[in-house]
Amino acid sequence: MPGNRARRSRTRATDSTPPRTGADEKATLRGILDHLRNAVADKVTGVPEPQVRTGAVPSGTNLLGLIRHLAFVERFYFLGEDAGDWRATMRPSEEDTIDGVLADYRKSVERANQVIDACPDLALPAPRPPRPGPAPSMRWVLAHMIEETGRHAGHADILREQIDGSTGH
Repeated sequence: MPGNRARRSRTRATDSTPPRTGADEKATLRGILDHLRNAVADKVTGVPEPQVRTGAVPSGTNLLGLIRHLAFVERFYFLGEDAGDWRATMRPSEEDTIDGVLADYRKSVERANQVIDACPDLALPAPRPPRPGPAPSMRWVLAHMIEETGRHAGHADILREQIDGSTGH
């Protein structure tokens, strides 16, 4: 559709480039993760109701649900909080607002970063709810969270483009 191509080129999102260096391994991993966290949060900026919560794919995935889900994921892996029903974390309630979900996500990230910063050795286990078997290392959790957040950032890119043509990197 030619009209959509022109619209996309005019509304290109302003994504920043990921950090290239860090003082050490932890700083590098956290820098990449923070870059992805910001990219995901930025995808809901300027999206009106009800589009921010409307599923644009058969699974019902929506921008607000992605941010809500990622807040639960942050708390699960870095704070040891059990999420309960993971599918439910993707579904915003009628009471959830863009500002409220974003504030919860940012607070979860802030608390997670405190745990990351306090970790003296990435080989140490990360906090987690009681489960059988050993807890994964903080290194594994950071690598996994880069993958998890990056995957959902891609979903958010597609959803945002479907809403208003805005595209990212």
